[in-house]
Amino acid sequence: MPRRAPPMSPGPAPGRRGLLAAAPGLALALALAPPLARPALAQGGSPAAVVERYHAALLEVMRQADRLGPRGRQARLKPAMEAAFDLPAMTRIAIGPGWSRMTPAQQAALTEAFSDWSVATYASRFNGWSGESFSVLGESALRNGDRMLRTRIDRPREAPVELGYLMRESGGGWRIVDVYLTGSISELASRRSEFGALLAEGGPDRLAAELRARTARMLGG
Repeated sequence: MPRRAPPMSPGPAPGRRGLLAAAPGLALALALAPPLARPALAQGGSPAAVVERYHAALLEVMRQADRLGPRGRQARLKPAMEAAFDLPAMTRIAIGPGWSRMTPAQQAALTEAFSDWSVATYASRFNGWSGESFSVLGESALRNGDRMLRTRIDRPREAPVELGYLMRESGGGWRIVDVYLTGSISELASRRSEFGALLAEGGPDRLAAELRARTARMLGG
């Protein structure tokens, strides 16, 4: 059952077709994987700065979506997503307790497959721009030291969509470790049962193979 957003300490009041569709592909509660050296750690900045850089890259890809095509969008989005999201940690979260029983080779294969699939999901869904824009509405500190960043996608001909980014400090920088659709439903938690079924069916190799197959289909090859 999707997990609700964790309780927040008092903070500011809460203030695209593609993002709403892509959120389930990304956001799969929480534990940290060993931090990797990523561009975000070099850039640093506040949680809002990390997300705003990512949103700027995303909008640029949306504006050039037709010219770039799925693989071009994937190539442009990959560094931006690796900088903003802690994809290794999200892989571990999506797998759950079974992660600790896997070999290092299995963990590495799943991290690569999950990361590629996450980027490909966004690349396949962000296929145009119709005047959408992103706004940061506010930030709240959580009891465990994480931050919840509230954002909104404004869409000219549709109702706005609220997204919450759960941010965690890792290796000297803030990274996204979960996305809350409509501000309250954890997409990370929603992937647990799906991934669990694939693991029960054929173990880590089965899940990695399925993620690689989905990635290839989304990128058209």
